[in-house]
Amino acid sequence: GKSFTTSYALCCHRRIHTGGKLYSCVVCGKSFTTSYALCCHRRIHTGEKLYSCGDCGKSFTTSYALCCHSRVHTGEKLYSCGDCGKSFSTSSVLSRHRQIHAGKKF
Repeated sequence: GKSFTTSYALCCHRRIHTGGKLYSCVVCGKSFTTSYALCCHRRIHTGEKLYSCGDCGKSFTTSYALCCHSRVHTGEKLYSCGDCGKSFSTSSVLSRHRQIHAGKKF
C-alpha cells in the first residue's frame, strides 16, 4: 500500500476510494476530494494562470498543466500504447489514441 506522512494526507487519499467529495465549486457544481483541488479548479473560472512556460511564455492554471506542456519542448513521451507501441506526452492523448484500437472514430 501507499504511505503518507500525515493523517490528513491519508484521509484525503481515502476519499479517492470512497468517492467522498466534500468540496464543491459554487460556479459549476463540480466536486473535489480536497480544498486544494477546488482552489486549482476555481482558476478555470477566474482565468488566473500562475504558471508560465520558460521556453514559450504560455501560461497555465496549474503546475501539472505546465509540466505536461513542457514535454512539447523536451519531446518526452511517457505514455505508450499497449496495442501498437506508439508513445504520447500525456495520458489524455493516449486515451484518445486508444479509441482507434477500440474501433471508435471522431
